[in-house]
Amino acid sequence: MLLPDANTVDRLLRLYRTQERSVLARPCDLSVRRRFEDTAYTLCVLMGERTAHEAVRAAERYVSEGRPAPRQTLEGLPGS
Repeated sequence: MLLPDANTVDRLLRLYRTQERSVLARPCDLSVRRRFEDTAYTLCVLMGERTAHEAVRAAERYVSEGRPAPRQTLEGLPGS
């Protein structure tokens, strides 16, 4: 399974939080809301979740856990 880049997820998560505050400050600004929804959608796709809330929670867990440890190479295979 392919995993998203942790730095990208972290950057999108910070952008999501910034845009969330902007939407709360200016709820009638459609361009702000559109950018926020685009970021939420991107987080959903990256994290494989259906809702923005689930995607944000998954992204927070993913970033806090750090990157998975690299797999050890098997003996006898190229690169070992």
